[in-house]
Amino acid sequence: MRNLLIVLVAVFALACQRGKETPITSDVSVNSTQLAVFAPLASSVPAPENPTSPAKVDLGWRLYYETQLSANGTQSCNSCHLLDAYGADGKPVSTGVTGKQGGRNAPTVYNAAGHIAQFWDGRAPDVEAQAKGPILNPIEMGMSSSRDVMARLGKIPGYRQAFAAAFPGEPNPMTYDNVGKAIGAFERQLLTPSRWDRYLAGDQSALTPGEKRGLQEFLATGCQGCHNGAYMGGMMFQRMGVVQPWPNTSDLGRYDVTKLPADSLVFKVPSLRNIAKTAPYFNSGGVDSLGEGVRLMARHQLGKELTPDQVASIMTYLQALTGDVPQKYIVPPPPFGSTPAGTAN
Repeated sequence: MRNLLIVLVAVFALACQRGKETPITSDVSVNSTQLAVFAPLASSVPAPENPTSPAKVDLGWRLYYETQLSANGTQSCNSCHLLDAYGADGKPVSTGVTGKQGGRNAPTVYNAAGHIAQFWDGRAPDVEAQAKGPILNPIEMGMSSSRDVMARLGKIPGYRQAFAAAFPGEPNPMTYDNVGKAIGAFERQLLTPSRWDRYLAGDQSALTPGEKRGLQEFLATGCQGCHNGAYMGGMMFQRMGVVQPWPNTSDLGRYDVTKLPADSLVFKVPSLRNIAKTAPYFNSGGVDSLGEGVRLMARHQLGKELTPDQVASIMTYLQALTGDVPQKYIVPPPPFGSTPAGTAN
């Protein structure tokens, strides 16, 4: 018995010594089957009906920053979807050319090209269609007609050649539909890969232990039911207040498009990519805090009351979804003539 005691003491002492030499760390792993609902971000967003070309992307880049697409000549797509600010403007709702404000928060343009539809209510099927909306919206950019848009662009030296290069073989390449196609082709380049993508590809070191614990909390809460796929959302419509009624019912969402009672308070599920950088949140832009957004979603969509520690853990994970923005596009393109057409891509 005494000999056994001596052996146990020796083993314990050796273990303590090894513990001093090599600190014990807990390995945080996530069940691979749970990760199957996600996918790494692709390198491009295909558009079979709007094939991409360098000249088309270059033109779209110019049009995205073109202030002459607004009635007062001061606003562009980038005014509300700032590419150097993760594609958002940081305001609850944006202000248009007449000083009036829109009714919904301006969502980020980054990664949006891969979504199931565009706008909070999904009224545009793709970014090509979406791009044409704000230009003619009286509250947003305020141009009176597509004809006036093209007349303005036709007076700016360089655009006729740029449209011809972007849409070769067309008898009249300078059309409003081609404005949408060019901006759409450009927006399909606005992808933001992150450490999350490296993790999904098998790099376990891409996330910190704290982020992995946050991912476990995210999964245990059930957030992946809506925020899944390559875009962590953007691929389905969902009603606000699935379990508990949503407090703000002034915006009926998709109902305004379909007029179907079942679509009341239904909105496109936003992507969680770059979510830590795109406050304020929700269609109203009425929530400034990411933590409050997490808490509200758990309560109203899933019927769960999260503790402050659970909220903080999920927020830690969401930081890993902040991606790398394409640096060459966060500034306006060079003036016509300074670089050959089509060198933007």
